Amino acid sequence: MKKGIVGAGNWLQDKVKTIDRWPGEGNLCNVLKEEASTGGGPANVLFDLRAADADFPLYAAGRLGNDETGDYVLDEITKRNIDSRYMLRTSTAPTSYTDVMSGNGKRTFFHCRGANAELCFDDLCDIDVPAKFFYLAYLLLLDTLDSPDPQYGTQAVRLLDRLSKKGYETVVDFVSEAPEKFRAKVLPALPYIDHLIVNEVETSSCTGDALRDENGKLLWQKLPAAVKFLFGKGVRKTVVIHFPEGACAGTPDGSYIYVPSVYADKKDIVGTNGAGDAFCAGVMYALHENWELKEALNLGGAFSSFNLKSVTASGGAVSLQEMTEFLKTARYTPLPEGMESAE
Repeated sequence: MKKGIVGAGNWLQDKVKTIDRWPGEGNLCNVLKEEASTGGGPANVLFDLRAADADFPLYAAGRLGNDETGDYVLDEITKRNIDSRYMLRTSTAPTSYTDVMSGNGKRTFFHCRGANAELCFDDLCDIDVPAKFFYLAYLLLLDTLDSPDPQYGTQAVRLLDRLSKKGYETVVDFVSEAPEKFRAKVLPALPYIDHLIVNEVETSSCTGDALRDENGKLLWQKLPAAVKFLFGKGVRKTVVIHFPEGACAGTPDGSYIYVPSVYADKKDIVGTNGAGDAFCAGVMYALHENWELKEALNLGGAFSSFNLKSVTASGGAVSLQEMTEFLKTARYTPLPEGMESAE
């Protein structure tokens, strides 16, 4: 029986700088602390999963430069007993990195695409391991995989079709981009995605319909239609939409569920870098293990909650046992106004 997850896509180093404030143009702020860590969707997800389950089969796939940063990322993969046979090295680009400016619970990214821009169909199409899931992130940040393909629209879509035919269940995440670019690159991929895990901004970019009003209030009444839209565009098994207030999910048969997020006191939030990836890791683990959707969303919430306790993308990760114990007594944020009576 197939078991485990291949994590492919953006591998990089995060250089996280905690700052005292966000300066205006030409002004100065103070760097209070600096930490280096791995980053990118596959690293964040696989490292969180390894912390949760020491025996879960995990496979890394991507491109690194032939440089010290690449050595660092590969060493971090090896230390966690993650199979790295599909991690390639290149001499034509540096290992990707991101300068993360973190402060007051917010973060901003300055990103060098580097070797990730070279990752292509041929690098990944022959993956052959006994994993159940193939996770790809982030589309719209992988230049060659995002490039045009005459039959499929993009190389990434061709890759998802190839790996689906090889028996992998595909899981995909994106970065937020301009809606017109997002729709052009993302919509062709949806029929080749088994499990789609995205935030409300990315969902709105797909549907063309805002999920927040002009004051930033979540328009929760629109969420079921958004889930239905994504299935209508081809997603095969599960749609999950996450946002600070909680998460919702559905299946093709019309099942739909909303769960509030785990409550986090602002004073306990060290950083939000990698919080969405942590949520994705928890949901993916639960789906892999055939948990119910509500349990999957709650586990994603637990992964994300512990992530907030660290400034780095996976520094807050803990064991599955610790998270399940935490969920037994966890507090949750209130439901959006009007939802309780609507239910």
